[in-house]
Amino acid sequence: MAIPRTRPSAYPAILSYGFRPFFLLGSLQAAAAILFWLPLYYGKFETFSAFLPVDWHIHELLFGYLPAVVTGFLLTAIPNWTGRLPVQDLRLLMLVLLWVAGRAAVFLSAETGWLLSAVMDCSFLLAVVAAAATEIIAGRNWRNLKVLLPVTILFAANVMFHLEAHYQGASDMSRRLGLGAVVVLIMIVGGRIIPSFTRNWLARENPGRLPVSFGKFDIATIALSAVGLAAWTFFPDNTATGALLIAAAVFNAVRLARWAGDRTPADPLVLILHIAFAFVPLGLLLAGLAVFAPGAVPAVAGIHALAVGAVACMTLAVMTRASLGHTGREPTASAGTRAIFAAIVIAAILRVAAAMAPAVAILLYISAAFWVAAFIGYAVLFGGMLVRPRRQARGKSGA
Repeated sequence: MAIPRTRPSAYPAILSYGFRPFFLLGSLQAAAAILFWLPLYYGKFETFSAFLPVDWHIHELLFGYLPAVVTGFLLTAIPNWTGRLPVQDLRLLMLVLLWVAGRAAVFLSAETGWLLSAVMDCSFLLAVVAAAATEIIAGRNWRNLKVLLPVTILFAANVMFHLEAHYQGASDMSRRLGLGAVVVLIMIVGGRIIPSFTRNWLARENPGRLPVSFGKFDIATIALSAVGLAAWTFFPDNTATGALLIAAAVFNAVRLARWAGDRTPADPLVLILHIAFAFVPLGLLLAGLAVFAPGAVPAVAGIHALAVGAVACMTLAVMTRASLGHTGREPTASAGTRAIFAAIVIAAILRVAAAMAPAVAILLYISAAFWVAAFIGYAVLFGGMLVRPRRQARGKSGA
């Protein structure tokens, strides 16, 4: 990938590239949202939000933490795609302030009113799509415009979330639409970076079988998965939906197997990408089985396999790699980095287990503890890198 380039600036280093403020703020927000969640869930703490506690919890992870990380990734990757200078300085600061305002507006929406909160919150993703599209079009990088489609759907899901919560009292379809959009984004972006990083590492360190190149099978898998997730959004209990989700799970499992992840245990930065993607077929399978056997497989199990497993593990994997590569560090996993990878994977496994065995409440607490440890760990390990200027690179960048 191209070495990051920025224009001279009087602004602090944290505003020189999109990943810097958004990865740091996103990790802190992810940890804070879960620290607040369990006291909220058990009635020990209250927000000033118009959302129900469970809706606030879902919203602040799906439309708070996640858009921050997606924005950081997009604003960092787009200059590599287009050859243009990154969004930085005042433009980046305005986006950061808009994201912060959205978090405050949602938390205080019972005081400010739901409509003002919705406008402030939803305007962030709209601004991100506009900024990203402007850069991609200016760079005539037409093929990457497709990446913005799931982000645009995520924006639409956020609008729907506010409307459902206000007019129906709780969110429903918007939860699944937002999560489905992000899972499709992981399929698209993951399908690009996982085989690429795996191929580069294997060619250098472990010659032999390499990942299969992107082709018609990948396109068919993404299309089938998108159809299945769309059906899940609007018809979650339909047997055809369950069949589509199970079929998509099988196709994604085969797709993952074609990327030679079994040959990468020696490099945690590569291995974690494969582990994260493995939660995609697992989540789709559980969501499909929940249609046919809701008594044995609760719907929430598939949701958390996708949200805590695929989404959280993949975002943390991308955040660490991009932070190392774009601050001039060696793309290697320290003991601390390996620890936060282990923590988020354990959090995901235990959260799915807690969904399958809701009577065992301790699983929920332990999962939450590992989640918080993973994201606080990221902020502690990488926060200093994100606020200081890039140093002379000694390895390859990787975002």
